[in-house]
Amino acid sequence: MKIRLDGVAGRHPAAKRDALAALRGRSLDVAAGEQIAIIGPSGAGKTTLLHLLACALPPSAGSVQLGERNPWQLPRRQLQRLRGELFLAPQVPPLPPRQRVVTSVLAGRLPQIGLWQSLRSLFYPTAIAQADAALAHFDLSDKLFARVDRLSGGERQRVGLARALVTEASLLLVDEPLSALDPTRGQQAIASLTQAARERGATLVCTLHHVEMALQHFPRIIGLRDGELAFDLPAARVTPERLQALYAQHLHELGGPAHEPLDLPAPAVRPAVMHCR
Repeated sequence: MKIRLDGVAGRHPAAKRDALAALRGRSLDVAAGEQIAIIGPSGAGKTTLLHLLACALPPSAGSVQLGERNPWQLPRRQLQRLRGELFLAPQVPPLPPRQRVVTSVLAGRLPQIGLWQSLRSLFYPTAIAQADAALAHFDLSDKLFARVDRLSGGERQRVGLARALVTEASLLLVDEPLSALDPTRGQQAIASLTQAARERGATLVCTLHHVEMALQHFPRIIGLRDGELAFDLPAARVTPERLQALYAQHLHELGGPAHEPLDLPAPAVRPAVMHCR
């Protein structure tokens, strides 16, 4: 899917009404099938940009064009159909805790299948082999029928990414997919995402704190800082000097966020002790 932003500004959904726009006056062209990594320090506007592209957030200025369509000029039903052509993978995937992994993965197919089939799949998944193949890319085949609340944080993040491999969306928007993964798992995840997008000609836009990973796997890098475009360059032209300027006062983020032990099993919920008087 082709993308065009013309003078777009936007606020983060959680921002106060009088807060400065998280993204200001951005113009951008992305060809169908391109793969782009967006980097920059915390608060640069990366997640806001993804929400604008996902039609989850209307721009406060300028226009967004997705495949020659302005989402916010479409009738409601056509906007819903357009959203069905997009896939947004948030940093923390919204997985129902009591759901089976197979059902969570196959939820990535819901926009492309009918209502009846969607309801049926909640109880009787019909594409188990497809879910298993997607999970295999992330070394999670053994979790196919596990409950989500039995997974570690890193495993839940990988289940969320496996959804991207079963969807038929033509635009994949992935927000910080490696925050709960160690470097080996991170390499595996990014390689799987880029390969899947390449094989079906989907456009891939991914925000990353892991700069080295972005330079290694993405041919085009966009640097954001304080809501402004710092650079838009081929990966080979993103020099250490440009990165130093982009992350000035935030140099500790250049190596990526510190990994928390999120691949440990999820802790059991302990009952609260209550006293009656």
